[in-house]
Amino acid sequence: MTTPSHTSTTRNLRIAVDIGGTFTDMAAFDENTGQLLFGKALSTHGALVNGIQSTLDSADIDLRDGNLFLHGSTIAINTLLERNGANTALLITEGFRDIYEIGRVNRPDAYNLFFNKHQPLVKRSLRFEVAERLRADGSLHKPLDEDAVRELAKELKGQGIEAVAVLLLHSYRNPTHEQRVKAILQEELPHAFVSASHELSQEYREFERVSTVVANAYVGPRVSQYLGQLETHLSAKGFEGDFYVVQSTGGLFPIEHARVGCVRMLESGPAAGVIGAQAICAQLGMGDAIAFDMGGTTAKAGVISEGRPLTTGSALIGGYERALPIQIPMMDIHEVGTGGGSIARVETGNALRVGPQSAGSIPGPVAYGRGGQEPTVTDANLVLGRLDADNFLGGELKLDLAGCQRQMAERIATPLGLEPTEAADGILRIAVTQMSHAVKAVTTERGLDAGSFTMVVYGGAGPLHASAIAREIGIRKVLIPYAPGYFSAYGMLFSDLRYDYVRSVFRKLNDVSFDEIEEAYKKMEDEGRAALEQSGVKADGVVIERAADMRYVGQEHAVTVDLPLSFFASRDRSAIKQQFDELHKVRYGTSAPKEPADLVSLRVTVLGTMKKPPKHQVEAGSAKPEANALRATKPVYFRSVGWADTPVYKRGLLRAGNLIPGPALIEEHASTTVVQPGDELRVDELGNLQIAIGSDRS
Repeated sequence: MTTPSHTSTTRNLRIAVDIGGTFTDMAAFDENTGQLLFGKALSTHGALVNGIQSTLDSADIDLRDGNLFLHGSTIAINTLLERNGANTALLITEGFRDIYEIGRVNRPDAYNLFFNKHQPLVKRSLRFEVAERLRADGSLHKPLDEDAVRELAKELKGQGIEAVAVLLLHSYRNPTHEQRVKAILQEELPHAFVSASHELSQEYREFERVSTVVANAYVGPRVSQYLGQLETHLSAKGFEGDFYVVQSTGGLFPIEHARVGCVRMLESGPAAGVIGAQAICAQLGMGDAIAFDMGGTTAKAGVISEGRPLTTGSALIGGYERALPIQIPMMDIHEVGTGGGSIARVETGNALRVGPQSAGSIPGPVAYGRGGQEPTVTDANLVLGRLDADNFLGGELKLDLAGCQRQMAERIATPLGLEPTEAADGILRIAVTQMSHAVKAVTTERGLDAGSFTMVVYGGAGPLHASAIAREIGIRKVLIPYAPGYFSAYGMLFSDLRYDYVRSVFRKLNDVSFDEIEEAYKKMEDEGRAALEQSGVKADGVVIERAADMRYVGQEHAVTVDLPLSFFASRDRSAIKQQFDELHKVRYGTSAPKEPADLVSLRVTVLGTMKKPPKHQVEAGSAKPEANALRATKPVYFRSVGWADTPVYKRGLLRAGNLIPGPALIEEHASTTVVQPGDELRVDELGNLQIAIGSDRS
C-alpha cells in the first residue's frame, strides 16, 4: 500500500502479525476505509523479524502508515517446550527449596513402572533459600535478611546466571519481601532478568506459583530480547504507533508489560484465532462453536459457549503426565502436535506414526523442494490430489509432486506393503484421529456435546481436513471463515485491550459480606481502569467482567464461574450459588444444590474495547456457482469412492447462496477446502463456507 505522505493523519493502519512454526501471517485493517490486507511468508527461525518484514512486503505495506502493531508469537512456548531458555536461578523461602520438584503428589499413569515426573526448569543446585517468613494473612513472622540476599546475588553473578525467579511464601497476601528481594537483585545483577511471583499471580498454591514465576524467568531473556529487536526494526522502518502483544487470553497488553510478564504470551497466536471465531459467531448470531486451528506444526481447539470463549485460570504446559503448571488467565485451548508439516515415519513393528516432529519451514515438507526428505501431512494431501502443485499460495511456491510420490513410496508405502495412495490416505487418517483428540479435550472432557456445536475451522491446513475431523467426532456443521489461512492474525484485529486480576479470598458464600466482596472487586477494577488510562491507545469503551473460583465446602479444586454484575447490584446470593451449581453439573455431570459453597478467588477482567474491522460481505448469486468460479476438474482421492473427477472452484468468485455438492475443492490464496462426497457446501452472506456433513465416512 502506498500513500502520498506519512504524516500523523495518514497513520491509519492496524497491523497484526502471527508467527507460527511454518508460516508467518499478517493481516492489516485500514481504519479509515475498512480495507483489509493480508500477507504470508515462511517463518525465518533464528531471525524472526525477517519473516515479519516479508509478510509486510508481500502486501506492499509501509510501516510508516501504521498506528497500531499487534503481535502474537510462539517464541515463549517453544522456548519452554524445547528447553532452550536462560540459565535460571530460583530464590525461595527457607524450608521450601524442593516444592518446585516435589509438585503435586499425583501419578497419572499409575501402572507404568517407567513413569517419570516433570523435569524442573531449574536444577536443584541453582535453587537457594532466603531467610524470611510471612504468615498466611501476610503479617510478619520472620524479617527478611537483606544482607544474605545481597551476598547470594554476588554469588549468582559469578555463576553466569541470566535470570532469577523469586517465590516467597504468602507474597500474594503481602509482596513487600519479594519486592525488596527483586530490588536487591536488580542492583547486584543489573543485566539479569528478575521475576517475582506476585507480579504474575495473586493466588495461593505455592507449587503452581513457583512453576509460573520460574517459567517466566526462564523464557524472559529470550522473549525480551526478541521483542526489543522487533521494536528496533519497527522504529527503523518509521513506525511511530503503539506496539501491543496478544496475551494468552486473546487480549492486548503493551510491549513494556510483555517484557516483564513474558509467560502471558504463551498461547498468543491460538488465543487470537479463538477471538476471531468469536467475532464470526457474533456476526452470524451463533452462540456455540468450536474454534479449530491447524497450521504447519500443531492443531489447536478452543470453545465459544453462549457467545463467550471459555477461559481457565491455569494450564499444564507440555501434557498432563509431565507438565509444568502455569497459573495465569488464558484461553482454554488444547493442542496436539499434528500439523501440515508433521512427519510420517514407519517405526518398529511396521507401525505408522504421524508427528509430533515437524518439518517446520526449514527444510519443510518434501513438497516445498527445500531439502525435506520425510513425507508429511502436506505431502500426503498433494499425493491424493487435494493440493495443486502449480497453484499453492497462488502459484508463489511450486510444489514437487514427483518428489512427494517418490519419498512416499520409498519411506512409507514399500515398508508397509501398500500403494503410495493407500499410504498417503493412512497418514491422513492417523492425523485426523489425533486432531480429533484436541476437539474432544475441550468439549467432551468438559461435559459438552461436541455434536451440538458448529466447528469453525481455519489455519492454512485446517480446511483440508475439516470435514474428516467433523465425521470422526459426530459434528454436523463446519464453517470455513473468510481468509482462513491468515485467521489468527485476522483475529488479532478483533482483540481488545485486556487486564486480568485475581485475589484469593477463602470465604463461605453463605457468610461473606457483599460489602467485602464489592470492595475487593472494586479495587481490582480500579487497577484495570488505571492501566487502560496509562496505555497509549484510546479505547472506545470500558467493559467490566466478574467471575469467582468456587467449590463445595470440603472440595479441593474449584471451577471458575462467570458472574453477571446484576447479581451484585441485587445482592443475590442464591443466584451466585445457582450459577455455580449449573456449571458444576455441566463440568462433572453432578451438582449439590443443597450443599454450601466456598468462594476461593475473585476474578476481574477489564476490557478497553477497540474499533473492529467491518463485516466481510459477498454479492448474492444463484444456487449454482457462476461458470467463471469453476477453475478446473481434476482427480482427487477419497476413501469412500476412490479417485473421483472433482471440480475445483475459486473461492473469490463464489457468491452468497451458491450450493456446491461434494466432492469438490475450494481454492484460495493460502488454503484449500475439501468438500467430501456426501457433504454440501453453502456460501453465506458474509462469504463463509458452511458445510453440512453427510453420512459417508470418506
